[in-house]
Amino acid sequence: MPEKACKKCRLIISQGDVCPICGSNELTTKWSGYVVILDAEKSEIAKKLNIKVNGRYALSINE
Repeated sequence: MPEKACKKCRLIISQGDVCPICGSNELTTKWSGYVVILDAEKSEIAKKLNIKVNGRYALSINE
């Protein structure tokens, strides 16, 4: 099963049909690139991407 990315917060989801972070069911398999955030509070990249929760995030949603 291909991984999906949330269209709202860009979190990459391995299973299920609802984003555990924002609760959206708008998911897509058409995404590219990803960033792994391990410490969202201290990460400069997380701040620039407006990410508040640790996880894997798509860099681009292609829809």
